[in-house]
Amino acid sequence: MATKKSFDCVDMKHRGAEKVQAKLTGMSREQQLEYWSARTDELLVFQRRVVRKRKAS
Repeated sequence: MATKKSFDCVDMKHRGAEKVQAKLTGMSREQQLEYWSARTDELLVFQRRVVRKRKAS
């Protein structure tokens, strides 16, 4: 008997890649580099918050 998956990580990855591609479409190389730099900064801030919360627990 087959079970219905409630979450498909491969599908989620594909949908995420499609969203990023849509955002990058039409951007110059310089604009794309700025986009990725900003996203990296956001990720680092998020990671620091998570580490602080874990240490506080």
